[in-house]
Amino acid sequence: MSQATSDTSAAKPGSSGASGGISEGEGAKKSGFSGIKVGPLTRYLIIRFLLIIPTVLILVSMVFFLMRLTGDPITASVGGRLPPAQLAERIHSAGYDRPIIVQYMEYLGKLATGDFGRTITDNRLISDILVTYGTATLELAINSLIVAFLIGIPLGKLAARYRDRGLDAGLRVFAIMGYATPVFFAGLMLQLIFSVKLGVLPLSGRASTDVQISLESIEPGTGIYMLDALRTGRWDLISDVLAHSILPAVALGLLTGGVFLRLIRTNLIGTLGQDYVMAARSRGVREKRLLSKHAFKPALIPIITVMGMQIAMMLAGAVLTETTFQWRGLGFMLQQYLSARDFVAVQGIVALLAVIVAVTNFIVDVIAALVDPRVRY
Repeated sequence: MSQATSDTSAAKPGSSGASGGISEGEGAKKSGFSGIKVGPLTRYLIIRFLLIIPTVLILVSMVFFLMRLTGDPITASVGGRLPPAQLAERIHSAGYDRPIIVQYMEYLGKLATGDFGRTITDNRLISDILVTYGTATLELAINSLIVAFLIGIPLGKLAARYRDRGLDAGLRVFAIMGYATPVFFAGLMLQLIFSVKLGVLPLSGRASTDVQISLESIEPGTGIYMLDALRTGRWDLISDVLAHSILPAVALGLLTGGVFLRLIRTNLIGTLGQDYVMAARSRGVREKRLLSKHAFKPALIPIITVMGMQIAMMLAGAVLTETTFQWRGLGFMLQQYLSARDFVAVQGIVALLAVIVAVTNFIVDVIAALVDPRVRY
């Protein structure tokens, strides 16, 4: 009997050792694959990044074929100013008499190498136009976003704090007027009040002529006037650039600021009704602290998620804003080339704007996924 027990006891360690050996092998196998395991966040970001390609392709393709509805670009631009023989020669040399699908595939191939072509009206490289005027649009977009945040966040918090009172009603009306008023009309009203009537702000342009000459002589220049002015350390340049940027930024920022105000108000009201906020209120936490510490961060998540769409709307509004204020950016040049019916230039500028919108949406998705883990699943 004791012998049997002894045999059994001897067998157990052996069997345990065999089991332990299998577990170690499986553990090694798992650890070997753990290095390539893709987490939810990484998988989400990879998918969102890959979606940039079809998004840009669809937008670029739509622009290409819509531009061709009017015929070839050369006929649309200079058709009435050239004899038929010269016109036919230019069309043939540019390849616009070939099948449309051949032109389309060649266009995509050039875009893939960064070749946006040349303008028809002034024979400029479109890539040079994008580099020269893109920084002006970027500066306007940054200024407008700052205005939108300055308007939307504090006023949205005020509207939520004084819900259903007179201040809340007034702020909601202001928000509706902000995003319902056409950008060009808001710009014209701002010019009429602050430039023509009061004379406190410049009527148009990015800077005064002498300041612009000084800034463009800086080497290496960034093309963003405020950044270049700050690099010089000269207050006269900084104040001039700031004064010129206020009205365009406010005109365009009101559009997005109204949307932010409504989003902040709605989501703060919803968050203030959550159990953890009510528990904090029952412990005697002041209402101001509840807004700023407990409810504010969750209310920002919807703003982050819609920011990509708002930036796309802002780029669309930049065309009207830059035209109204003679702000020489991509929107201003797009309007100029549209007037000249230079559809090759229009195609190139819109293609770049499509890339900017797609990349911006990706960046916003990354920020949203980092702030709110629920987005990753």
